[in-house]
Amino acid sequence: MFEIINPGVFTTIQDLGRTGYQKYGLAVAGSADQYSHRIANILVGNPESSAVLEITLMGLKMKAIKEAIIAVTGGDLNFTINGVLAPLWSSLTVKEGDILQFNGCKSGCRAYLSIAGGGVSVPKVLGSKSTDTVGGIGGMEGRVLKKDDIIPSNEQPIQDFKGIRRRLPDHLIPEYTNTFHLRVVLGPQENAFKEEAIQTFLTSTYKATKDVNRMGCRLEGPEIEHIAGADIISEGIFFGAIQVPKNRQPIVFLVGRQSIGGYTKIGGVITTDLPKLAQVKPGDSITFEQTTVEEAHELLREKEKDLSIMKTYSYR
Repeated sequence: MFEIINPGVFTTIQDLGRTGYQKYGLAVAGSADQYSHRIANILVGNPESSAVLEITLMGLKMKAIKEAIIAVTGGDLNFTINGVLAPLWSSLTVKEGDILQFNGCKSGCRAYLSIAGGGVSVPKVLGSKSTDTVGGIGGMEGRVLKKDDIIPSNEQPIQDFKGIRRRLPDHLIPEYTNTFHLRVVLGPQENAFKEEAIQTFLTSTYKATKDVNRMGCRLEGPEIEHIAGADIISEGIFFGAIQVPKNRQPIVFLVGRQSIGGYTKIGGVITTDLPKLAQVKPGDSITFEQTTVEEAHELLREKEKDLSIMKTYSYR
């Protein structure tokens, strides 16, 4: 259990999402960076889908009410315990009274904190613990965390944790810079764009604007020109969809996206690169590279193999 002293910029409780309700207008929600989420849980011996804290940019400060085993993954937000820099991508023991703080963003955008024993213990709403702040459901009353909130976790004796001092091998730890290279599969409306426009999209550098959040990432850069306009009949929007509205500037959608949209989509970010997208912050640069569905599947199989190995072994 933890007591929130300062909630930070935007801290929520997230699992891997609320599926099956987009047809009713609800967002899937869930952690924006699911790779970091899953690894955080693996490091403390939890099921991968267990609820964690998603911390954005900076500011979260909280006190441990009881001894616990935790792991922090994702972006480097200058995480300290009692003022001392603490390792990321590794399981850690925190004692009663310890102060945990995320002091400021050094790289990436979002960090994930898991708690051994099954994660953050809040009721499920429509099958998920994830916070949807637009719908106002899940997590802590459907909102971001606030001062004096108590973050409950399952009551499991600390000696029951078998994998003390797990850490992620260095070659599996992502590196975040201010430039992100995202692989995409073109479609479903690539035929709505001029060939020169598609080449512009694939060869240009785009900058993330101030409008970056869990719903999407609005970019600015060279215009992507349509053949006959941006409008289509509204259809479902998937995680990683790249929409180009009338202003010819791309928007990439994340986990908090709306269910449907009525503008052309030039492509979609492949699954293995979605965690990178979640770490983009305002001012960062993005480039795109075309790939195929077959290549995307192979990359996903390789990533899932790494995760399977990680679940099997404890790295000390």
